[in-house]
Amino acid sequence: MSSGWSAGLTVTGHPEWLDEPGDDDASSGLVGVLVAREAGRSRVSVCAWLVDVYCLGVKNDLGPTVTYRADLPQIVHSFFAVFGRRRVPAPLELAQHLVLGAVDYAGSLGFEPAAEADFADTRGHLGPWEGSSPIRFGRDGKPFFISGPNDNPPRILKQLERSVGGGNFDYMIGVPE
Repeated sequence: MSSGWSAGLTVTGHPEWLDEPGDDDASSGLVGVLVAREAGRSRVSVCAWLVDVYCLGVKNDLGPTVTYRADLPQIVHSFFAVFGRRRVPAPLELAQHLVLGAVDYAGSLGFEPAAEADFADTRGHLGPWEGSSPIRFGRDGKPFFISGPNDNPPRILKQLERSVGGGNFDYMIGVPE
């Protein structure tokens, strides 16, 4: 996953889930997660997610893509280069809690994964997951919406007001030049 994944989050009971500071301002709350699984005959199946851990949950996902194991380093490099951050190795359990926990958190705010039909295709790649996450989502426990190029800020802010009430969330909306 991308470095800086834990910025603004609280993680309890898992000191083995290591992180490194991100190269950029880690306040974005966007985390890249990539999972590769053996697919037999020198192949791997790869899925990846762009996760907004502060508010919206899964914003985008890719896969599953089956490719040769020898191609995996290039796929990993290309995926994480987009973030401008280093990647940190993570156990599958952390990937599950980060992706699926963020989906649950966003769902509690009234948001579904951005491409819900695509998410159904990638969801199985994470394996079974039960219970609540030891990760407390939101920036410092509070929803924080940072507007992206494909977001609808008025709709999202209205939903946040309905779900948590005015004054109980923060937001940042960019102004075009």
